[in-house]
This record gives sequence, structure tokens and C-alpha cells, in this order.
Amino acid sequence: MTRVVTPRPENADVQYSHWPSRLPRRLAIPRTSLWFNLDVAATRYGDKAATQFLGATLGYGELRRQSEALAGWLKAQGVGKGDRVALFMQNCPQYLVAFYAVNRADAVVVPVNPMNREDEFGHYLTDPETKVVICSGELAGIVAAAQDRLPVERRPRAVLVTQYWQMLPEGGPDPDCGAPEPMRAWLTARHELPPGATDWRDALAAGHAPGPHTAGPDDLAMLPYTSGTTGLPKGCMHTNATLMSNSCGGCQWGYASAESVGLAVVPMFHITGTLYGVLGPVFTGMTLVIMPRWDRELCGRLISRHQVTHWTCIPTMIIDLFASPNYRSFQLGSLRYLSGGGAAMPKAVAERLQEEFGLTFAEGYGLTETAAPSHGNPPERAKLQCLGIPIFGVDSRIVDPTTLEELPVGEVGEIITHGPMVFHGYWRQPEATDAAFVELDGRRFFRTGDLGRMDEEGYFFITDRLKRMINASGYKVWPSEVEMLLYRHPAVQEACIIAAKDAYRGETVKAVVVLRAEAKGTTTEQDIVDWAHEHMAAYKAPRLVQFVEALPKSGSGKVMWRLLQEKENQ
Repeated sequence: MTRVVTPRPENADVQYSHWPSRLPRRLAIPRTSLWFNLDVAATRYGDKAATQFLGATLGYGELRRQSEALAGWLKAQGVGKGDRVALFMQNCPQYLVAFYAVNRADAVVVPVNPMNREDEFGHYLTDPETKVVICSGELAGIVAAAQDRLPVERRPRAVLVTQYWQMLPEGGPDPDCGAPEPMRAWLTARHELPPGATDWRDALAAGHAPGPHTAGPDDLAMLPYTSGTTGLPKGCMHTNATLMSNSCGGCQWGYASAESVGLAVVPMFHITGTLYGVLGPVFTGMTLVIMPRWDRELCGRLISRHQVTHWTCIPTMIIDLFASPNYRSFQLGSLRYLSGGGAAMPKAVAERLQEEFGLTFAEGYGLTETAAPSHGNPPERAKLQCLGIPIFGVDSRIVDPTTLEELPVGEVGEIITHGPMVFHGYWRQPEATDAAFVELDGRRFFRTGDLGRMDEEGYFFITDRLKRMINASGYKVWPSEVEMLLYRHPAVQEACIIAAKDAYRGETVKAVVVLRAEAKGTTTEQDIVDWAHEHMAAYKAPRLVQFVEALPKSGSGKVMWRLLQEKENQ
């Protein structure tokens, strides 16, 4: 970690010049575990709905009971303090039960993207040395196939399988919810358990007591994975304390209370979905309306039916909702706070939100390493296509990416961040951890890898990325990971992944490929696209493929991806 000592510019405190007068600058963050939040909510609001899931209600008291029962089962499988447990499923009430069960068992949640395929999932078994996998029925086959590739001693001790219908009303989703038929069929499908797997209901009914809860604020609580410019995804070490910061800060920033109703549509495995669909609502005691997958008609109907007040999303969801021929019939007047990030909100859409519904879209900014937001737009004074201002207890600076000297207002540099929500480092990667932090004025700052500037009112704007990354509808795609997977294709000799412009997704994934000699003339671009969709998550899979005779390379033999990207941009 480099030490840098430079004088702060005269306008260093400008980022606080428009801090909302209703909010404290810093929070008194509870020195407890995340489980304690559920315990408190269940004690206060035992019969209150914690979740609404297409006609099925799960109360806070029952959420606590099931989480404790599952924590006991985990302990019976040999899960000890600090052991890792993978969660691999779409949004559903079981996700919350499992998350809090893992925390109650003093273990560590490893959230895994349910779009991952067998080739990708194996990394989430081996790198964190996963003890137990909790997955949904349609993904159990991927888990079984991935663990079958491993030596017996490296496989999880147990696999627990839940079916979505187990938390739905008898007969499936309530017809009045408006779930489309394909979604109904998917949710009610009954999948066979792989050999040796345990059924969710059997685990809850086993009657195992979890014993004392000993996890404290500084114990590891979650290990979400993020990819980078090189290598496989890295685990970000978050403690109860780093996750607690935004869990309790979100409600104050967004006017939330126990009377609020939130819509959980951002995938819960994603750090934003974890914060606004798993952690924040339970801390607040609010009711959460869960969407298992995005569907614009279902979204509009659920907001109308449950009088949703708080919705965190990505802008493409709102764009899609506005594109519905039925959107004027949706009763969206209950919405009080609309926020999100991952991609810039188009000005025209933001203006429609204001004109038609009186809603301001409050964009925010953060990364997996910062447990979602480190910056946010105050809803009473939001700016469009802006990251916002540093939130509770956050100190953010703009520095020269090379010299790390702090830059004055208006100049573009790298965004670095210090705050209570910043992670502790990358799992078992001390060199990557060291490279990710810099010391400035006696504080440890995380280097975001994003280029930005701060305006004269203290609002931050992103201008570019230092890291090589593609942003497709808010999903972060790291080219190196896609390239590594593509090299497994028998026809691919070399591959370089770049971003291509996309009218809807903002950016999409393009593969520039050199074919092996024997594959030329017999392998098509569509063959590569189809293979990619079979072997990697859909959002990562290249949608465009270009065959070339050779990739441009530097004198040292490195692929000059920037040159390919510049040509694509032109």
C-alpha cells in the first residue's frame, strides 16, 4: 500500500456543501451481527409481512423461525464459524431465510449469480472452499455437475435444494398477481434432487438447534465475488460491520420506515440486490415484495397491488416499464423513493418520471467492494446522470491515477474512497488487496478504478473507466473472464473481448476471434454465440462475433485490446 502525503485543495470540503440538513454526517453503526437485525425485527413485528411473494406472505416471526431451523441444520452438517456457504438461486423468500441462517450459524455467505453455468460455478466451490451449497431446483444439476469434476475431498459436504413452489400458495402464484404463464410454469416446476442432496423441507423439519450465536461486527459475513482485468473472479471480504453501515444508512437516506413497502427485483446475489432486498428491509422492518425475475407487466401490477413505496432498480427496467402498452393503467402513485445505478438514467426518461409521476430518480454509485453505495443523490436535490455526493462517513477524492496527487474541483482523475462500508480486501489475494488501496492523510482509501470529477457543488460524475470492463444493462462484464471461457472452445485459437454500443443495454459484448486453421470455413459466428450461451451466463456471452486473421499485439506479445476497442468505437 503506497503512502502519499499531499496537501488537500482549498475546496476539499465542497462535497459537503449540499448535505441534506435532515441527515447526520455520520451514523452510529450498530456493533452487532446482521442476524441481530432479524431478531429485533421479528421481536417487534412478529406477525407483520416480511415478504410478499406472488400471493404468499411470510411474516417476520416465521422468517426468524425458519432461519434458526436452517442454521441448526447447517451446524449439523459441520458448518463452523467462518465457513463458507454458497447461495445459488433467483429472488425468492428462501434467499432471505438462507442468508440469515448462514449468519445465525456464524458462517459466511457466498452469493453466486444464478445465470452462471457449470464451467463458471466450479470456481465458487474451490476458491472459497465452500462447505455447503444452498440452491434452487432448476440449478441443482449445475451444482452436481460442477462438484463431480472435483476430487472428493474438495467437494461440499452437503447440497440443500429448495423449489420455488415451496414458498408459494397452494396451486402456484396467485392469478391476481399477473405472473405470466412461462414464469408460473417455471416457479411451479418440480425438479428431482441430485443424488445425496437434501430437500429444503427436510432440513427445516430436522429439528436441529443452532446453539449460541457468536458472530460479532468484525467477523466475516459475506464473500461476494467480483471480476477484474485479469484472472478469475475475486472474493470481497465484507464483515457484519461493513454491511451494517449501508443497511442502516439506506433507510435514512431514502425516507424508509417500517411502514414502507419495497420492491425486490434487482437480483439478490448482486451487492445492490443484497442491500436493498435482503439487508436494508430487515433492518428497517419494512415489507418486501419479491419479483423472481424481471417482467415489466408483473412489475407494474405488483407496484399497483401492494402500493410499493420504495424501488431500487437499474434504468433499463424503468425504460422497459414505460415501453409497456399498459403502463398508464398501472397505479404508480404510491412510489415515494426511486433509486438505482449501474447505468446512467437517460434525461428524457427522467423528465417523464417527473412530469407524469412527480418522481425524481436518485442515482447512486458504488461497487461490490463498497457494499453498494458510497455515493448517492439526495432525493431532494438530485442531479441527472450524476453519481451524487459521498454518503454517511465517506471521504472520496479525485486523484491523479499515476502520481496519486489529489486534484482540484473539475479536473478528471481516479475516484478513491474511504468509508465504513469499504471491504477489508480480496479473499486470499494479498497482492491484489495491496494494489487496491492507497494511504492518504493517514486514511486507507480504496482505488475504484473509475475516472471521474467533482463539480463545484460537491457532486461526483463518472467520465471513464481505468479498468477494462463492459457495462451491459448494469451487469458488469469483465473481458478477461469471458476470454478465458472462450479459449475452451475447440475452434478458438485466440479471442479478445471488447464493448459494442447497444441501443437498449448501453453496451454489449463483442468477441474478436482468430479461428484455428482446421475450423476455418466450418465454424460460423453464430456457432460461437450459441456455444457461449451454453457455457457462461447470458449477460457475459458475446452477442456479436467478428472473425479476424490475427489480433494486434504489442512488442511484448500482449493483445492490444485498446486498439480494437477504439476501432469499434469509431
